[in-house]
Amino acid sequence: MNIHYQIAGSGRNVILLHGWGQNCTMMNPLQQKLKEHYRVASLDLFGFGESEAIENYDTFDDYVEAFHQFVLDHELTDPILIAHSFGARLAIRYALKYSVSAMILTGAAGIKPPLTWQKRWRQTCHKLSRWLPLPKPKGSYDYQHADVFQRKVLVQVVNEDLTPVLEKIKVPVLLIWGECDDQTPLWMGKKMEALMPEACLIVLEQEDHFAYYHQSGRFCAIVSAFLEGWCLS
Repeated sequence: MNIHYQIAGSGRNVILLHGWGQNCTMMNPLQQKLKEHYRVASLDLFGFGESEAIENYDTFDDYVEAFHQFVLDHELTDPILIAHSFGARLAIRYALKYSVSAMILTGAAGIKPPLTWQKRWRQTCHKLSRWLPLPKPKGSYDYQHADVFQRKVLVQVVNEDLTPVLEKIKVPVLLIWGECDDQTPLWMGKKMEALMPEACLIVLEQEDHFAYYHQSGRFCAIVSAFLEGWCLS
């Protein structure tokens, strides 16, 4: 399949993974900064931006394997993964199966929140609509704006809770979170920090789910400091 990507710089391999509904443009400021000292790859994830969807997609394991093939094709083995939201979910799943050097995750998805009464009601209405002439719930904003491939991926990942496997992540992990993130709330970042053996959490005050983009200069400085310290350790 056709994958839109760009690779710049030289040195240790770094791969940037954007969030749901985004593309690699969101990661441009970070790539421009890091390419001075690292070999940085940034791609439109499969089915987003200018990258094609995965043919014969069945489960999210196919997504992980497609990403691994990209890693192999471009000699990006043992990468440092820097990822946002959905991209962070991919990074975690990848790190559970393949070798990575370190990860920097911001607004990371992967922990399933408890069901609210609104979600329970929507689920009940959806089930009843199979038997009664009730209007079917429209689903989330992401679901409504997704194509067929994206919907299949979305339904699978939102129902997967990575909490039980986070303790298996043994590499250094820097977590950067917006204090006011309403999509992946701060309690999720704190839980990831508690469960991952080598994780550290930094909170950006009064910021939301896109803290890394709104404060790209500060984010780049934090990432650079972390990588410099980690590479020297």
